[in-house]
Amino acid sequence: MDFRTLIPFGRSPASARPANELEPFVGLRREIDRVFHDFMGDWTSPSMFGGKAFLSPKVDVAETEKGMEITAELPGVDLKNIALDYADGVVTLKAERKQEEEKEEGEEKKRYHLVERSYGAYLRRFVVPFEPEADKIEAAFDKGVLKVSIPRSPEAAKQTTKIDVKGA
Repeated sequence: MDFRTLIPFGRSPASARPANELEPFVGLRREIDRVFHDFMGDWTSPSMFGGKAFLSPKVDVAETEKGMEITAELPGVDLKNIALDYADGVVTLKAERKQEEEKEEGEEKKRYHLVERSYGAYLRRFVVPFEPEADKIEAAFDKGVLKVSIPRSPEAAKQTTKIDVKGA
């Protein structure tokens, strides 16, 4: 099969370009990658943060007629390691996933070859765009998913003002 027939019209394969045309960009890319690696290092590694990494769980925020709903995925986080509070129009979510101590008596020290599971603290703040009924805010945690329901105050729901639009 002639692979040149697979190349779109008006284009030539990279191998047909002179080597000196591509070389400056390849070298530039390598240099940029090296500079970023030297500067940032492995910024996600736990050693950068005193043995803890930052978690970044996925969050959905939705506003309804009744109020606001926040849903956060917190896999592997224990209920006792979740703190949620409301103050000055802001809901603050704090969570921490602690590394389990799997070592038992007599077990030798493990040498890990690969560690992809993340452990550490999480802090996220959400501005509530209306006056809520703070004493009726509810939260439930089930199977690693936190659901927060923030109801509107009856006064906030009634504060709608109709504005007349005039033509030119």
